[in-house]
This record gives sequence, structure tokens and C-alpha cells, in this order.
Amino acid sequence: MPRDRWRTFGAPALAVVTVVALCLGVLVGWLAFGERTPPDDGADAGFARDMSEHHAQAVQMSMLVIPRTEDEDVRRLAVDIGTNQSAERGVMATWLRDWGLPLARGEERMAWMSMEGMAGHDHAAMDDLPEGVPMPGMASPTEIQELTDASGEEAEVLFLQLMTTHHISGVEMAEAAVAQATQPEVLLAAQKMVDAQEGEIILMRDMLAERDATPREDVDAWLAAQEAQVEDAPAPAPGTGGHDH
Repeated sequence: MPRDRWRTFGAPALAVVTVVALCLGVLVGWLAFGERTPPDDGADAGFARDMSEHHAQAVQMSMLVIPRTEDEDVRRLAVDIGTNQSAERGVMATWLRDWGLPLARGEERMAWMSMEGMAGHDHAAMDDLPEGVPMPGMASPTEIQELTDASGEEAEVLFLQLMTTHHISGVEMAEAAVAQATQPEVLLAAQKMVDAQEGEIILMRDMLAERDATPREDVDAWLAAQEAQVEDAPAPAPGTGGHDH
């Protein structure tokens, strides 16, 4: 009789307890180590929204200069920037949809960036932007009109100057994402943006020199500061979760 009672009550009860324990273990493991949806006001979502808007203007300027120049090097650069940044905008929109977050921001631009992550842009500088310029580095409506009205070498020089300024701020925003984001796909994409746009900044500096023109910024000093920043950055300790690029 005791053995029959065990078969009737004990074994099924033990099975239920075992299944519940396994489910709890899986739940605890997921909570501790599973992927999380980033917060709506965090660096991942903020970067995706702000960089998408930043990229949109880069694409606009690239499309404007292509029919306004006969220079194949400028055209090739503009096509590359327009194509790559359009694709990156699509990727960032996909992130937000996958995370179940709205494409539109619910806070001020660049609010996700910590003071340390603002690099050359402090929050006060956001209030000092020219009228019609939503974020640092972006061209004003007047400058976009100037590019629209220009042609030939004038259009080339203006495009290269505006895009250099645009890229410098884009790199700094991407670096802030590398420092603050949590999602692996965001960290990887942001670092690729840094590398690609730094290379294009060097290229545009040289293309301006070929036209007896200069960038609006001291690009050499900026690049030296970038290099010093990389050299001074502490290496992540083993096992601390630092991002290896």
C-alpha cells in the first residue's frame, strides 16, 4: 500500500516540483543573463534616433552635390556616404522596432549623452546652435540653400567643408554610444561609424587641399586629439565586460 500511494501521489508531486524548479531556474537565468530591451530614454535608443536624423542630412547633402559636380572623386565620395548612411538609417530603425520602441524620440535631442560622453559638445552648446540647426555639426537651412545654388568647384568645396563639420560631430556622437550603449549591435555599429567617418574626414581634408581650400575646423588638431584620447583610454580589465574593438 505505501508503494501504491507513492505511485499515486508522491511521484506525480515530485515531477511537478521538479518542473517548477526547472522553470524557476530558467526564469532566474534569463533575468540575470538574458538580453534586455534597452530603455526608451537610454543611450541605445537615443543614439539610434539622433544618429538617424544626423545621417538624414548627410544623405541630403550627398544627393545635392552629385548633379552639381563633374568631379568623379567627389561624386564617388557622395555616393558612398549617401548609400552607407541610408543603409545605417534602416538598420537603426530596425533596432527600434525590434526593441518595441517608437521611432520618434520622447525627449530632447542628445539627452541620452552623459556630460562625459558629450565630448566637444556640452548641453549649453545645444542652446547656442544657429536657428534651424537641431544638433551640433549639422548644416543650417541657409547652408543647405547655398549648396543647392552652387555648382562646379564651389559646390565641391562647400560640400566637403559641410560634410567634414558634419562628420566630426557624428564621430563624437558615435564615440559616446561606444562608451554608453549596452546592446552589442549598437556598440559594433557605432565603432564602425567612428572608423569610417574618421577615414572620410582625412580624405575630405586632402580633397579640400587639392582645391586650395581648407576645412572650417583644425582637422589635424582634432585628429591628434582623437589619437591621444584612444591612447589614454584605460584598457578594460579581463572579465569586466569591457568592449573590445
